[in-house]
Amino acid sequence: MAKPLAAGAAAVVLTIAAGSSAVADGGTASLPAQEIANKAHDALFGTSSLHISVHGRFGSRGTPTSMELTLDRQANCRGSVSLGGQGSVQIVKRGGKIWIKPDAAFWKNQVPGGSAAEAALNGRYLQGSSSNLPLQGIAQVCDLDSFLKTSTTPDTSGGGHLTKGKVTKLHGIDVVPVSGVRGGHRETLYVATHGKPYPVQVTVKAMDKTTLATVGFSGFDQPVPSSTPSPDQSVDISKLRTPVGPANST
Repeated sequence: MAKPLAAGAAAVVLTIAAGSSAVADGGTASLPAQEIANKAHDALFGTSSLHISVHGRFGSRGTPTSMELTLDRQANCRGSVSLGGQGSVQIVKRGGKIWIKPDAAFWKNQVPGGSAAEAALNGRYLQGSSSNLPLQGIAQVCDLDSFLKTSTTPDTSGGGHLTKGKVTKLHGIDVVPVSGVRGGHRETLYVATHGKPYPVQVTVKAMDKTTLATVGFSGFDQPVPSSTPSPDQSVDISKLRTPVGPANST
């Protein structure tokens, strides 16, 4: 069906902030379920930037992960990724430059030699190029094009079937839910019924109704904040005497 988007380091949940005044229902809610999913897919792929909010358990270890990230098609981004007790990291990327500020737990659990690097940075950002090996993995999270390419297109092949629910409100937004079962999980896509049919939220649940992941979308076509950490707030990776390896996979 439409997509349980989870890209790069994580994947999560929230709302779409409608920047314009409310308009009459464009008929989205009256369409068949598959067509609603198709329209939401097209609206998502047509955006130049967005905010993604994710909560769930990901990776082979089922690490509890959350992400709040604003990103665009120029691979600019700002936000944070949390791996629960395994640490969290703030991310700022502008053009080919990237700044990260991991917390103590992230340095200890996710980066070889990280504790020494944390002491050297003393609360400042680590700054470098997105091509620097230790930063490449995190930089990839910032690319909206790559993120969208990891999404699956709405599809009912292989016997899949989508069902449409009644119009309801989600975070104050009128939405129509479209649901289907894939891989033993029930996925529900909530699509805005006013204005563009943007996806507002995707939830993935086990068949016993336990929520496994929630991914929210908002801030469509809103620019990524352009400010970056000042030189006195950051340390260039080339000047860090302590070697830093690439982050571990979770």
